[in-house]
Amino acid sequence: MLKEQKIKFGEGIISGIIALVLSAMSLLGALAFYFPDYLTTPDLRKTYSVEFIRQLMFYALIIAGGLATFNIARGLHYHGIKSRKYLGILSWILISSTLLLGANTIEVGSLEGGKPYIGLDWFILDLLGSSLIFITIEKIWPFRDQPVFRFGWQTDFNHFLLNHLLIGLMLLVTTQFIHHAFGWVSTIGIAPLLQSMPFLLQLFFIILFADLVQYWAHRGYHEVPFLWRFHAVHHSAKRMDWMAGSRQHILEIIATRCLVLVPVMMLGFSKSVVDAYIIIVGLQAVFNHANVQFKFGWLQYIIVTPQFHHWHHSSDKAAIDKNYAAHFSFLDYLFGSAVKGQKEWPKEYGVVGDYIPEGLWKQQLFPFKKAKK
Repeated sequence: MLKEQKIKFGEGIISGIIALVLSAMSLLGALAFYFPDYLTTPDLRKTYSVEFIRQLMFYALIIAGGLATFNIARGLHYHGIKSRKYLGILSWILISSTLLLGANTIEVGSLEGGKPYIGLDWFILDLLGSSLIFITIEKIWPFRDQPVFRFGWQTDFNHFLLNHLLIGLMLLVTTQFIHHAFGWVSTIGIAPLLQSMPFLLQLFFIILFADLVQYWAHRGYHEVPFLWRFHAVHHSAKRMDWMAGSRQHILEIIATRCLVLVPVMMLGFSKSVVDAYIIIVGLQAVFNHANVQFKFGWLQYIIVTPQFHHWHHSSDKAAIDKNYAAHFSFLDYLFGSAVKGQKEWPKEYGVVGDYIPEGLWKQQLFPFKKAKK
């Protein structure tokens, strides 16, 4: 049984973490202002106002500075929890670095495009948006009573950071590879037929096709011992919430994205449909890992819901190697891999035997270590 220490309001830890996150994101934002070609997402930067980001950084620095100063002052006066003082000091180091760079007054240079990028803007906006939305939902409709900073949250946050910073580079490399190697395919075959379909019908077909590919890839990760060592990292989370889905081995992410995106783009779906699919994938993945208790009735036999996917992460005997689908749960019923009797939620999560270490880099190295007999 996990021994989980709840962080309480008034101790200074929560405010210290908020100050640290806001100051760190402000510093990343300042760096993105200096190097927009390499640190921002081309498609995303067309959708938001730079002035809005400047205002966001300004208020983030004020809030972070106030919380950090409060924590340092309390840490000097009270010696019960030393970490709050150190969180405040580290936050002020990041704030000072941001201010020295120019903070929200930095002029953004001209954008050339077509360069490799790591998407700091996507990371910052997604972290802010996801945390505000999903933490609120999890607190209003929780399945389990667990703290926001629950066991293993640091590991999941580091995965979240790494995955978001590399997603832009992976998408760019994949897109360029397909364009140069298979660009001609989109002009023949069923591409004209697909592109003549209404948007929603294209969207349905791309999600169904992608889920069929992902279903069998996912099943392979479970049933092939060598591949399982990579996928086991994802299953090592012992607490489920909106950030738990970020816990993945980087090589699995690259392999899965290529297996799905390469054929999807080769089939010739329109760019707007592919973009919509990528957004839906992200939202559904976060929602289905969330610590929420929603009732979907008969819909749970058609689409993947949090309850359906929580069973996939369960270490209960009845749930091992079950519920592989990412979007349409009926695929598991069709191929005989669905958990039977899902009226109740699973009791335990994680890998049977609990042999996966905690920590981002330990988990990235784990698949290459010799298996213990």
